[in-house]
Amino acid sequence: EAGAEICLVIGGGNIFRGVAGAAKGMERAQADSMGMLATVMNALAMQSVLENMDVPTRVLSAIHMEAICEPYIRRRAQRHMEKGRIVIFAAGIGNPFFTTDTGAALRAIEMNCDALLKGTQVDGVYTADPKLDASATRYDDVSYQELLVKDLRVMDSSAVSLMRDNNI
Repeated sequence: EAGAEICLVIGGGNIFRGVAGAAKGMERAQADSMGMLATVMNALAMQSVLENMDVPTRVLSAIHMEAICEPYIRRRAQRHMEKGRIVIFAAGIGNPFFTTDTGAALRAIEMNCDALLKGTQVDGVYTADPKLDASATRYDDVSYQELLVKDLRVMDSSAVSLMRDNNI
């Protein structure tokens, strides 16, 4: 109703995290591939929820799996959004060693987004992880530079740098 075009980048950490797999002895690239597949599962779940609410959606994956979802093609994603569909991006950027945060920043740039909103279990940006540090205080406003210099780890540094450099 507001006329906004919406796209989502879905993570897979509730199912599998590549970094965690690597920490347990898996080859990092293989572990990251498993993490990307987890994002596809979550994207399909999100699509189901939205379509049950009569919201038109499309899932586009950076890893080709045409029997399940569409391949990511930038212009195709833009057309879906122009037609009022919510586009759900899955499988990050399709390469290991890049986080979902970086994938979200890249897709925001490619889709000419005005903003990137990250949904997590924490209600803002803090001086430290409030789950681990009771003295952590919430920022009212924070710059890209502060995120990087203070290593606040809200998003990985690659994602923050991409957003800063592209005014997201």
